[in-house]
Amino acid sequence: MLTSKIGVELKMENITELINHALYILILVFSVGMIAGKIAGKLNLPDVALFLLFGIVLGPILHLLSESSRSFTNQFILVLGATLILFDGGRNIRLSTLREVWPTITLLSVPGVLISAAVVGYAAHFFLGLPLVYAFLLAAIIASTDPATLIPVFKQVRINAKLRETVESESAFNDATGSILTFSILAIAMGTADVSVGGSVVDFLKVSLGGILIGIIVGYVTTYVVAHAALGFLRDYTTIAMIVSALLSYLIGDQLHVSGFMATFVAGLMWGNSSSFGLHMTDKHEEMFHFSENITTIMRMLIFILLGSQVNFSSVMQYAGGGVIVVFVLMFIARPLTVFFCALPDRKSRWTWKEMLFMCWVRETGVIPAALSGMVVGMGVPHADVIASVTFLTILITILLQASTTAYVAKKLGVEEKIAGEHLQ
Repeated sequence: MLTSKIGVELKMENITELINHALYILILVFSVGMIAGKIAGKLNLPDVALFLLFGIVLGPILHLLSESSRSFTNQFILVLGATLILFDGGRNIRLSTLREVWPTITLLSVPGVLISAAVVGYAAHFFLGLPLVYAFLLAAIIASTDPATLIPVFKQVRINAKLRETVESESAFNDATGSILTFSILAIAMGTADVSVGGSVVDFLKVSLGGILIGIIVGYVTTYVVAHAALGFLRDYTTIAMIVSALLSYLIGDQLHVSGFMATFVAGLMWGNSSSFGLHMTDKHEEMFHFSENITTIMRMLIFILLGSQVNFSSVMQYAGGGVIVVFVLMFIARPLTVFFCALPDRKSRWTWKEMLFMCWVRETGVIPAALSGMVVGMGVPHADVIASVTFLTILITILLQASTTAYVAKKLGVEEKIAGEHLQ
């Protein structure tokens, strides 16, 4: 009896420690995040770049924040944050724009990822000395662009709607391709599967189309019970219903082994285009806007400050030479090849050279590659230290170099959104 009582007390003590640790993380991240956000505003930089830098200061430099990338807390924040940010990204995209540019998005999301992975895989093999299968595993992990980075950046930088929504949609849809490619190569590397093009195509269709279907169903149902003129009995809980829609679509997708991230993006798309289905929420637009702004800002703080705090400088420096070359190959060779191969055939969209150059520049890496890299490390895959180090270098360089200069590049290329009344003579 005494032993049992002591065991219960020890468990309660552990739970209390975990709760206090989680509260410490939240307080520290939010406090530092507000300061970083204010500085970013003063410097006219995307806040994600400052969040990442402040995370590095809190973690490896001051040792005030140390949360393992494999911990439950970190993985939960990554999934929750990516889900809510993706949902909000889908909510801000118009179906009318998607109908115009769907060939480009389709090409960027499937063959585009394969092109990037092929080019970067051979570069990693040559410059890092990785066996080909592990070089392609690294390439698959970092081949997709990141909506959790791009969507917040485009909220701060005005880009013409067609271009912005194309790049945002690509970043959401290509996660499925990148994830499937990663898992397929991982299975080959671990000796649990043979190369099968047909099987990979079937898996892609299942994961992507399944995610789209779930997003449509969950998005429509939750929008219906909020916005229907006669049966919208949850209208007073619109913002809460938004969260339920985002999380439920991801959960169902994940449980059914399809793309939960694609499901939540499509659910957001349904919410943002509810009027197309006769479901109107005009009176709730301002409320939803302010709510989504706050919740996505919180998620950005948590994701990128934690990412910065988890840098292993000794490992990163060990592979920095070849790693930086691989990242530059991704940015300056693989990405342009991808964009021009996928955008030029789309005659209907009539992309200009300046628009395509802008697409070449915006391909930040972030949450999904970080999660895939963490999974590889957790599984004890050979060469996981190299993969993790180069993945972080990719995140660091693309966010600090590309995200922070997006506004400048947009201005130089003349792809900024024109506001009514501007440039009138």
